[in-house]
Amino acid sequence: MLRPKFIDRIPPVLRNKYLLTSVIFILWLLFFDSNNLIARYKELRNLNKLRADREYYANRIEEERRKLHELKTDNRNLEKYAREQYRMKRADEDLYIVVTAAEDRKIRKRTY
Repeated sequence: MLRPKFIDRIPPVLRNKYLLTSVIFILWLLFFDSNNLIARYKELRNLNKLRADREYYANRIEEERRKLHELKTDNRNLEKYAREQYRMKRADEDLYIVVTAAEDRKIRKRTY
C-alpha cells in the first residue's frame, strides 16, 4: 500500500487513533466545553469572594445586633448615639462641629 512519506515520519505512538481521540477529548473538556478549566477557575474565584463577603456581613450583623442591644438597654447609650450620629442637642446647649480638611473635601465632592 502506498502511504505518503509525511505519515511515515510521525511516530507510531502519535498515529494511534485511541490516543489521538483521548487527547482531543481531554482538550475539548479543558478548553471548549461549557464547564471548561477557565470557567471553573472563574467560578472558584467568585465562590471565594462570596465566602469572604458572607464572613464580612456576618461580622457586621453581629456588631449591629450588639449596638442595638446596647441602645435598647441603656438610655445613656441612646442619648450618646443620637448626639454623635444625628448631632442632636439639648435646648440649652450649643453644638460646634469641627471639620477636617479631608472631611471637607469629601463633603464638597458629594455636593457637586
